[in-house]
Amino acid sequence: MTGGEGGGDGVSLDLLKKKMEEFAKERNWDRFHSPRNLLLALVGEVGELSEIFQWKGEVPRGLPDWKEEEKVHLGEELSDVLLYLVRLSDICGVDLGKAALRKLQLNAIKYPIEPSTNSSNEQHNTSSNGSASDSA
Repeated sequence: MTGGEGGGDGVSLDLLKKKMEEFAKERNWDRFHSPRNLLLALVGEVGELSEIFQWKGEVPRGLPDWKEEEKVHLGEELSDVLLYLVRLSDICGVDLGKAALRKLQLNAIKYPIEPSTNSSNEQHNTSSNGSASDSA
């Protein structure tokens, strides 16, 4: 994620952080943006995101069977989660980008690449929960 305001270059975490800070200040919401309040709001948004998938069963990548309005709604809820996470990290004084890169490095050490065939890697990926967030 680099670049400006959402063109072809993507959007940076720094831009989102600045936009969220401006948004809160313009509405005089800084007084409500304590770490606890932001965390609780984030959890609520994750719940709303979960509701979208609740009764869908397993969903293939790319969501080929979803209607466009369902994908738009998903994007809105994913954005809510991201924006609260960015705001929470800012209020807590954590550089989220650096923290995420560090976490990936730690996970690479914790879960080294094992020389094996693709079929055993696929089996491992489907039979365990070895995701990046697994060790969070």
